[in-house]
Amino acid sequence: MENEGLFALKDKNQVAVQDLNRLPQRAPVPTHHPEPVLDVVVPVFNEETDLESSVRRLHAHLRETFPYPFRITVADNASTDRTPQIAARLADELPEAQWLRLAEKGRGRALRAAWSQSRAPVLAYVDVDLSTELAALLPLVAPLISGHSDVAIGTRLAPGSRVVRGLKREITSRCYNTLLRSTLAVGFSDAQCGFKAVRRDVAERLLPLVRDSGWFFDTELLVIAERAGLRIHEVPVDWVDDPDSRVDILTTALGDLRGIARIGAALARGTLLPITLHRSGGGGEPPGGLVTQLARFAAVGAVSTLGHLLLYAALRPAAGSQAANALALLVCAVANTAANRRLTFGLRGRGGALRHQGRGLVVFLAGLALTSGSLAALHHVVPSAAPRSELAVLVVANLAGTLLRFLLFRAWVFRAGPRRDRTGSVA
Repeated sequence: MENEGLFALKDKNQVAVQDLNRLPQRAPVPTHHPEPVLDVVVPVFNEETDLESSVRRLHAHLRETFPYPFRITVADNASTDRTPQIAARLADELPEAQWLRLAEKGRGRALRAAWSQSRAPVLAYVDVDLSTELAALLPLVAPLISGHSDVAIGTRLAPGSRVVRGLKREITSRCYNTLLRSTLAVGFSDAQCGFKAVRRDVAERLLPLVRDSGWFFDTELLVIAERAGLRIHEVPVDWVDDPDSRVDILTTALGDLRGIARIGAALARGTLLPITLHRSGGGGEPPGGLVTQLARFAAVGAVSTLGHLLLYAALRPAAGSQAANALALLVCAVANTAANRRLTFGLRGRGGALRHQGRGLVVFLAGLALTSGSLAALHHVVPSAAPRSELAVLVVANLAGTLLRFLLFRAWVFRAGPRRDRTGSVA
Protein backbone atom coordinates (compact mmCIF):
# COMPACT_ATOMS: atom_id res chain seq x y z
CA MET A 1 0.00 0.00 0.00
CA GLU A 2 1.51 3.36 -1.01
CA ASN A 3 2.35 5.81 1.77
CA GLU A 4 -0.91 7.54 2.66
CA GLY A 5 0.45 10.76 4.18
CA LEU A 6 -0.06 12.82 1.06
CA PHE A 7 -1.42 16.03 2.57
CA ALA A 8 -4.67 14.26 3.57
CA LEU A 9 -5.74 13.79 -0.04
CA LYS A 10 -9.20 12.30 0.59
CA ASP A 11 -10.27 13.41 -2.81
CA LYS A 12 -7.34 14.47 -4.95
CA ASN A 13 -9.31 16.49 -7.46
CA GLN A 14 -11.30 18.33 -4.82
CA VAL A 15 -8.22 19.18 -2.79
CA ALA A 16 -6.45 20.41 -5.92
CA VAL A 17 -9.23 22.96 -6.41
CA GLN A 18 -9.61 23.92 -2.76
CA ASP A 19 -5.87 24.46 -2.23
CA LEU A 20 -5.53 27.02 -5.01
CA ASN A 21 -5.25 29.84 -2.53
CA ARG A 22 -2.60 32.51 -2.72
CA LEU A 23 0.72 31.41 -1.29
CA PRO A 24 2.05 33.57 1.54
CA GLN A 25 4.55 36.30 0.70
CA ARG A 26 8.07 34.92 0.26
CA ALA A 27 10.04 35.16 3.48
CA PRO A 28 13.37 33.73 4.65
CA VAL A 29 13.12 30.29 6.23
CA PRO A 30 13.77 30.40 10.01
CA THR A 31 17.09 28.65 10.56
CA HIS A 32 17.66 29.05 14.30
CA HIS A 33 15.67 26.02 15.47
CA PRO A 34 16.92 22.41 15.85
CA GLU A 35 14.44 20.90 13.37
CA PRO A 36 15.74 20.12 9.85
CA VAL A 37 15.71 23.07 7.48
CA LEU A 38 16.43 20.83 4.48
CA ASP A 39 15.17 17.34 3.66
CA VAL A 40 17.13 15.69 0.82
CA VAL A 41 15.27 12.72 -0.68
CA VAL A 42 17.13 9.93 -2.47
CA PRO A 43 14.60 7.89 -4.51
CA VAL A 44 15.84 4.34 -5.12
CA PHE A 45 14.84 1.13 -6.83
CA ASN A 46 17.14 -1.91 -6.58
CA GLU A 47 20.22 0.14 -5.72
CA GLU A 48 21.96 -2.23 -3.30
CA THR A 49 25.31 -1.60 -5.00
CA ASP A 50 25.44 2.20 -4.80
CA LEU A 51 23.06 3.13 -1.99
CA GLU A 52 25.33 2.96 1.04
CA SER A 53 28.35 4.70 -0.49
CA SER A 54 26.20 7.46 -2.00
CA VAL A 55 24.22 8.17 1.17
CA ARG A 56 27.37 8.24 3.29
CA ARG A 57 29.02 10.59 0.81
CA LEU A 58 25.97 12.86 0.78
CA HIS A 59 25.80 12.78 4.59
CA ALA A 60 29.46 13.69 4.96
CA HIS A 61 29.11 16.55 2.47
CA LEU A 62 26.10 18.04 4.27
CA ARG A 63 27.79 17.67 7.67
CA GLU A 64 30.83 19.58 6.39
CA THR A 65 29.22 22.28 4.22
CA PHE A 66 25.55 22.81 5.12
CA PRO A 67 25.19 25.37 7.92
CA TYR A 68 21.70 24.30 9.12
CA PRO A 69 20.07 21.11 10.42
CA PHE A 70 19.27 18.63 7.65
CA ARG A 71 17.77 15.23 7.00
CA ILE A 72 18.37 12.58 4.34
CA THR A 73 15.36 10.45 3.38
CA VAL A 74 15.86 7.27 1.36
CA ALA A 75 12.61 6.64 -0.55
CA ASP A 76 12.58 2.99 -1.60
CA ASN A 77 9.91 2.35 -4.22
CA ALA A 78 9.33 -1.41 -4.33
CA SER A 79 12.94 -2.65 -4.47
CA THR A 80 13.29 -6.42 -4.66
CA ASP A 81 16.99 -6.69 -3.74
CA ARG A 82 18.77 -5.76 -0.46
CA THR A 83 18.02 -2.04 -0.83
CA PRO A 84 15.44 -1.95 2.04
CA GLN A 85 17.84 -3.64 4.49
CA ILE A 86 20.66 -1.26 3.60
CA ALA A 87 18.38 1.76 3.90
CA ALA A 88 17.15 0.62 7.32
CA ARG A 89 20.71 0.13 8.58
CA LEU A 90 21.75 3.59 7.34
CA ALA A 91 18.77 5.11 9.16
CA ASP A 92 19.92 3.40 12.36
CA GLU A 93 23.56 4.43 12.03
CA LEU A 94 23.20 8.02 10.77
CA PRO A 95 21.23 10.33 13.09
CA GLU A 96 20.21 12.59 10.17
CA ALA A 97 18.97 9.72 7.99
CA GLN A 98 15.58 7.99 7.66
CA TRP A 99 13.88 5.79 5.11
CA LEU A 100 10.43 4.93 3.87
CA ARG A 101 9.17 2.01 1.86
CA LEU A 102 6.60 2.14 -0.95
CA ALA A 103 4.90 -0.91 -2.41
CA GLU A 104 4.79 0.47 -5.97
CA LYS A 105 7.46 1.65 -8.40
CA GLY A 106 7.85 5.18 -9.73
CA ARG A 107 10.32 7.96 -9.03
CA GLY A 108 7.55 10.54 -8.98
CA ARG A 109 5.56 8.37 -6.57
CA ALA A 110 8.58 8.13 -4.24
CA LEU A 111 9.18 11.88 -4.29
CA ARG A 112 5.52 12.67 -3.71
CA ALA A 113 5.40 10.38 -0.67
CA ALA A 114 8.64 11.62 0.87
CA TRP A 115 7.96 15.31 0.28
CA SER A 116 4.38 14.99 1.48
CA GLN A 117 5.29 13.60 4.87
CA SER A 118 8.24 15.92 5.49
CA ARG A 119 7.92 19.01 7.67
CA ALA A 120 11.21 20.58 6.57
CA PRO A 121 10.63 24.02 5.00
CA VAL A 122 12.90 23.17 2.04
CA LEU A 123 12.61 19.87 0.16
CA ALA A 124 15.15 18.54 -2.34
CA TYR A 125 16.10 15.36 -4.13
CA VAL A 126 19.23 13.92 -5.73
CA ASP A 127 19.67 10.83 -7.85
CA VAL A 128 21.33 7.96 -6.00
CA ASP A 129 24.25 7.83 -8.45
CA LEU A 130 25.21 11.40 -7.41
CA SER A 131 26.01 12.25 -11.01
CA THR A 132 25.63 15.93 -10.09
CA GLU A 133 28.55 17.40 -8.18
CA LEU A 134 27.41 18.01 -4.59
CA ALA A 135 29.12 21.39 -4.45
CA ALA A 136 26.04 22.74 -6.26
CA LEU A 137 23.66 21.65 -3.46
CA LEU A 138 24.05 24.75 -1.27
CA PRO A 139 23.67 27.15 -4.27
CA LEU A 140 20.57 25.12 -5.21
CA VAL A 141 18.73 25.54 -1.91
CA ALA A 142 20.07 28.93 -0.76
CA PRO A 143 17.56 30.98 -2.84
CA LEU A 144 14.71 28.93 -1.33
CA ILE A 145 15.96 29.44 2.22
CA SER A 146 16.38 33.19 1.65
CA GLY A 147 12.89 33.51 0.14
CA HIS A 148 14.18 34.61 -3.28
CA SER A 149 12.71 31.67 -5.22
CA ASP A 150 10.02 28.99 -5.03
CA VAL A 151 11.62 26.13 -6.99
CA ALA A 152 15.26 25.45 -7.87
CA ILE A 153 16.69 23.10 -10.48
CA GLY A 154 20.11 21.98 -11.56
CA THR A 155 20.73 22.44 -15.26
CA ARG A 156 23.22 20.69 -17.52
CA LEU A 157 22.32 22.86 -20.50
CA ALA A 158 23.21 26.35 -19.29
CA PRO A 159 26.48 28.27 -19.71
CA GLY A 160 28.81 27.29 -16.90
CA SER A 161 27.67 23.67 -16.76
CA ARG A 162 30.24 20.95 -17.37
CA VAL A 163 28.83 17.63 -18.55
CA VAL A 164 30.45 14.29 -19.30
CA ARG A 165 28.12 11.79 -20.98
CA GLY A 166 27.70 9.70 -24.07
CA LEU A 167 26.51 11.09 -27.39
CA LYS A 168 23.18 9.20 -27.27
CA ARG A 169 22.20 10.64 -23.88
CA GLU A 170 23.38 14.11 -24.89
CA ILE A 171 21.24 14.09 -28.03
CA THR A 172 18.25 12.62 -26.18
CA SER A 173 18.42 15.27 -23.45
CA ARG A 174 18.74 18.19 -25.84
CA CYS A 175 15.98 16.92 -28.11
CA TYR A 176 13.65 16.45 -25.14
CA ASN A 177 14.19 19.97 -23.79
CA THR A 178 13.89 21.45 -27.28
CA LEU A 179 10.60 19.60 -27.70
CA LEU A 180 9.36 21.04 -24.40
CA ARG A 181 10.22 24.59 -25.46
CA SER A 182 8.57 24.20 -28.85
CA THR A 183 5.38 22.49 -27.66
CA LEU A 184 4.75 23.81 -24.15
CA ALA A 185 6.69 27.10 -24.46
CA VAL A 186 8.61 26.49 -21.22
CA GLY A 187 11.31 28.85 -20.04
CA PHE A 188 13.44 26.50 -17.92
CA SER A 189 16.39 24.85 -19.62
CA ASP A 190 16.68 21.31 -18.18
CA ALA A 191 13.61 19.41 -17.01
CA GLN A 192 15.13 16.04 -16.19
CA CYS A 193 18.32 16.71 -14.22
CA GLY A 194 17.96 14.69 -10.99
CA PHE A 195 18.84 17.62 -8.76
CA LYS A 196 15.93 19.81 -7.66
CA ALA A 197 14.48 21.60 -4.64
CA VAL A 198 11.20 23.26 -3.70
CA ARG A 199 9.83 25.18 -0.74
CA ARG A 200 7.39 23.08 1.28
CA ASP A 201 4.61 25.70 1.14
CA VAL A 202 4.89 25.56 -2.65
CA ALA A 203 5.03 21.75 -2.76
CA GLU A 204 1.83 21.52 -0.71
CA ARG A 205 -0.04 23.33 -3.50
CA LEU A 206 1.74 21.78 -6.47
CA LEU A 207 1.90 18.07 -5.60
CA PRO A 208 -1.88 17.45 -5.69
CA LEU A 209 -1.87 18.84 -9.24
CA VAL A 210 0.87 16.58 -10.59
CA ARG A 211 -0.62 13.42 -12.07
CA ASP A 212 2.49 11.57 -13.24
CA SER A 213 4.17 9.12 -10.86
CA GLY A 214 7.16 8.23 -13.02
CA TRP A 215 9.92 10.11 -14.82
CA PHE A 216 7.65 12.83 -16.22
CA PHE A 217 6.90 13.96 -12.64
CA ASP A 218 9.72 16.56 -12.74
CA THR A 219 8.59 18.08 -16.02
CA GLU A 220 4.94 18.28 -15.01
CA LEU A 221 5.75 19.94 -11.69
CA LEU A 222 7.97 22.53 -13.41
CA VAL A 223 5.40 23.32 -16.13
CA ILE A 224 2.70 23.85 -13.49
CA ALA A 225 5.00 26.00 -11.36
CA GLU A 226 6.02 28.16 -14.32
CA ARG A 227 2.45 28.56 -15.55
CA ALA A 228 1.49 29.61 -12.03
CA GLY A 229 4.04 32.43 -12.18
CA LEU A 230 6.27 30.93 -9.49
CA ARG A 231 9.94 31.79 -9.49
CA ILE A 232 12.25 29.00 -10.74
CA HIS A 233 15.95 29.34 -9.95
CA GLU A 234 18.46 27.52 -12.19
CA VAL A 235 21.92 26.40 -11.07
CA PRO A 236 24.52 25.29 -13.66
CA VAL A 237 25.98 21.99 -12.49
CA ASP A 238 28.90 19.70 -13.16
CA TRP A 239 27.46 16.34 -14.17
CA VAL A 240 29.10 12.99 -15.00
CA ASP A 241 26.95 10.29 -16.56
CA ASP A 242 26.56 7.04 -14.65
CA PRO A 243 27.42 4.25 -17.13
CA ASP A 244 25.40 1.81 -14.99
CA SER A 245 22.19 3.85 -15.18
CA ARG A 246 19.00 1.75 -14.93
CA VAL A 247 16.89 4.18 -16.94
CA ASP A 248 15.14 2.59 -19.93
CA ILE A 249 15.46 5.39 -22.48
CA LEU A 250 12.76 4.12 -24.85
CA THR A 251 10.15 3.52 -22.13
CA THR A 252 10.97 6.84 -20.48
CA ALA A 253 10.77 8.71 -23.80
CA LEU A 254 7.35 7.24 -24.61
CA GLY A 255 6.07 8.16 -21.16
CA ASP A 256 7.42 11.69 -21.57
CA LEU A 257 5.71 12.08 -24.95
CA ARG A 258 2.39 10.98 -23.43
CA GLY A 259 2.90 13.47 -20.63
CA ILE A 260 3.67 16.32 -23.03
CA ALA A 261 0.55 15.51 -25.05
CA ARG A 262 -1.58 15.44 -21.88
CA ILE A 263 -0.23 18.76 -20.57
CA GLY A 264 -0.53 20.34 -24.03
CA ALA A 265 -4.17 19.27 -24.26
CA ALA A 266 -4.87 20.69 -20.78
CA LEU A 267 -3.29 23.99 -21.76
CA ALA A 268 -5.31 24.13 -24.97
CA ARG A 269 -8.54 23.47 -23.03
CA GLY A 270 -7.61 25.95 -20.30
CA THR A 271 -7.95 23.27 -17.61
CA LEU A 272 -4.45 23.44 -16.17
CA LEU A 273 -5.56 24.65 -12.73
CA PRO A 274 -2.38 26.38 -11.54
CA ILE A 275 -3.06 29.40 -13.75
CA THR A 276 -4.81 30.69 -10.59
CA LEU A 277 -2.02 29.66 -8.19
CA HIS A 278 -0.08 32.78 -7.24
CA ARG A 279 1.79 34.26 -4.35
CA SER A 280 0.23 37.25 -2.65
CA GLY A 281 1.94 40.27 -4.10
CA GLY A 282 3.24 38.09 -6.91
CA GLY A 283 0.15 36.97 -8.76
CA GLY A 284 -3.62 37.22 -8.82
CA GLU A 285 -5.50 40.35 -7.82
CA PRO A 286 -3.22 42.58 -5.71
CA PRO A 287 -4.05 43.08 -2.01
CA GLY A 288 -6.56 45.90 -1.60
CA GLY A 289 -8.82 44.82 -4.45
CA LEU A 290 -10.40 47.49 -6.61
CA VAL A 291 -8.81 50.47 -4.82
CA THR A 292 -5.31 49.06 -5.25
CA GLN A 293 -6.01 48.19 -8.87
CA LEU A 294 -7.23 51.70 -9.58
CA ALA A 295 -4.16 53.25 -7.97
CA ARG A 296 -1.76 51.04 -9.91
CA PHE A 297 -3.70 51.46 -13.12
CA ALA A 298 -3.62 55.24 -12.69
CA ALA A 299 0.14 55.20 -12.16
CA VAL A 300 0.70 53.06 -15.26
CA GLY A 301 -1.73 55.26 -17.18
CA ALA A 302 0.09 58.44 -16.18
CA VAL A 303 3.39 57.08 -17.43
CA SER A 304 1.72 55.81 -20.62
CA THR A 305 0.07 59.17 -21.26
CA LEU A 306 3.37 61.00 -20.82
CA GLY A 307 5.07 58.54 -23.15
CA HIS A 308 2.27 58.94 -25.70
CA LEU A 309 2.54 62.75 -25.68
CA LEU A 310 6.33 62.70 -25.96
CA LEU A 311 6.25 60.21 -28.84
CA TYR A 312 3.49 62.19 -30.56
CA ALA A 313 5.48 65.42 -30.29
CA ALA A 314 8.58 63.70 -31.68
CA LEU A 315 6.79 61.99 -34.58
CA ARG A 316 4.36 64.74 -35.64
CA PRO A 317 6.76 66.89 -37.69
CA ALA A 318 7.61 63.96 -39.97
CA ALA A 319 4.42 61.89 -39.91
CA GLY A 320 1.58 64.36 -39.44
CA SER A 321 -0.89 64.46 -36.57
CA GLN A 322 -2.99 61.37 -37.32
CA ALA A 323 -0.10 59.02 -38.17
CA ALA A 324 1.97 60.30 -35.25
CA ASN A 325 -0.93 59.72 -32.87
CA ALA A 326 -1.55 56.19 -34.18
CA LEU A 327 2.12 55.14 -33.94
CA ALA A 328 2.62 56.66 -30.51
CA LEU A 329 -0.56 55.07 -29.21
CA LEU A 330 0.38 51.64 -30.61
CA VAL A 331 3.80 51.62 -28.95
CA CYS A 332 2.39 52.81 -25.64
CA ALA A 333 -0.55 50.38 -25.82
CA VAL A 334 1.73 47.33 -25.97
CA ALA A 335 3.82 48.63 -23.06
CA ASN A 336 0.69 49.63 -21.14
CA THR A 337 -0.90 46.18 -21.50
CA ALA A 338 2.29 44.45 -20.34
CA ALA A 339 2.69 46.80 -17.36
CA ASN A 340 -0.93 46.48 -16.27
CA ARG A 341 -0.83 42.72 -16.70
CA ARG A 342 2.01 42.47 -14.21
CA LEU A 343 1.52 45.43 -11.87
CA THR A 344 -2.23 46.08 -11.79
CA PHE A 345 -3.71 42.60 -12.24
CA GLY A 346 -0.83 40.59 -10.79
CA LEU A 347 -0.34 38.17 -13.69
CA ARG A 348 3.15 36.79 -14.29
CA GLY A 349 4.66 34.13 -16.50
CA ARG A 350 3.87 33.49 -20.15
CA GLY A 351 0.49 31.88 -19.72
CA GLY A 352 -2.12 33.90 -21.64
CA ALA A 353 0.31 36.71 -22.49
CA LEU A 354 -0.40 36.63 -26.24
CA ARG A 355 -4.15 36.49 -25.66
CA HIS A 356 -3.91 39.46 -23.31
CA GLN A 357 -1.89 41.46 -25.83
CA GLY A 358 -4.39 40.60 -28.57
CA ARG A 359 -7.27 41.84 -26.49
CA GLY A 360 -5.17 44.81 -25.47
CA LEU A 361 -4.84 45.73 -29.15
CA VAL A 362 -8.63 45.73 -29.44
CA VAL A 363 -8.70 48.16 -26.53
CA PHE A 364 -5.99 50.13 -28.35
CA LEU A 365 -8.27 50.44 -31.39
CA ALA A 366 -11.01 51.81 -29.16
CA GLY A 367 -8.55 54.32 -27.73
CA LEU A 368 -7.32 55.19 -31.21
CA ALA A 369 -10.87 55.84 -32.35
CA LEU A 370 -11.45 58.08 -29.34
CA THR A 371 -8.26 60.13 -29.67
CA SER A 372 -8.28 60.29 -33.47
CA GLY A 373 -11.94 61.26 -33.41
CA SER A 374 -11.13 64.01 -30.94
CA LEU A 375 -8.36 65.34 -33.20
CA ALA A 376 -10.66 65.18 -36.22
CA ALA A 377 -13.35 67.08 -34.34
CA LEU A 378 -10.82 69.73 -33.30
CA HIS A 379 -9.60 70.21 -36.88
CA HIS A 380 -13.19 70.37 -38.11
CA VAL A 381 -14.00 73.16 -35.64
CA VAL A 382 -10.58 74.88 -35.75
CA PRO A 383 -8.85 73.97 -39.02
CA SER A 384 -5.65 75.83 -38.06
CA ALA A 385 -5.42 74.51 -34.51
CA ALA A 386 -1.93 74.85 -33.00
CA PRO A 387 0.02 71.84 -31.69
CA ARG A 388 -0.64 73.02 -28.12
CA SER A 389 -4.38 72.78 -28.74
CA GLU A 390 -3.95 69.30 -30.18
CA LEU A 391 -2.01 68.20 -27.09
CA ALA A 392 -4.71 69.62 -24.81
CA VAL A 393 -7.40 67.71 -26.69
CA LEU A 394 -5.31 64.54 -26.52
CA VAL A 395 -4.95 64.93 -22.75
CA VAL A 396 -8.73 65.05 -22.32
CA ALA A 397 -9.23 62.18 -24.77
CA ASN A 398 -6.60 60.11 -22.96
CA LEU A 399 -8.33 60.63 -19.63
CA ALA A 400 -11.56 59.32 -21.12
CA GLY A 401 -9.65 56.52 -22.81
CA THR A 402 -7.98 55.60 -19.51
CA LEU A 403 -11.33 55.03 -17.85
CA LEU A 404 -12.50 52.97 -20.82
CA ARG A 405 -9.29 50.90 -20.77
CA PHE A 406 -9.62 50.12 -17.08
CA LEU A 407 -13.18 48.94 -17.46
CA LEU A 408 -12.30 46.78 -20.47
CA PHE A 409 -9.13 45.41 -18.82
CA ARG A 410 -10.99 44.42 -15.67
CA ALA A 411 -14.12 43.06 -17.32
CA TRP A 412 -12.58 41.40 -20.39
CA VAL A 413 -8.83 41.50 -21.09
CA PHE A 414 -7.61 40.09 -17.76
CA ARG A 415 -10.82 38.53 -16.53
CA ALA A 416 -10.11 35.16 -14.93
CA GLY A 417 -12.02 32.25 -16.40
CA PRO A 418 -13.88 29.70 -14.28
CA ARG A 419 -11.72 27.27 -12.37
CA ARG A 420 -12.12 23.66 -13.39
CA ASP A 421 -11.28 20.35 -11.87
CA ARG A 422 -9.39 17.75 -13.84
CA THR A 423 -12.53 16.36 -15.39
CA GLY A 424 -13.22 19.74 -16.98
CA SER A 425 -16.20 20.53 -14.75
CA VAL A 426 -16.53 24.08 -13.52
CA ALA A 427 -15.54 24.22 -9.86
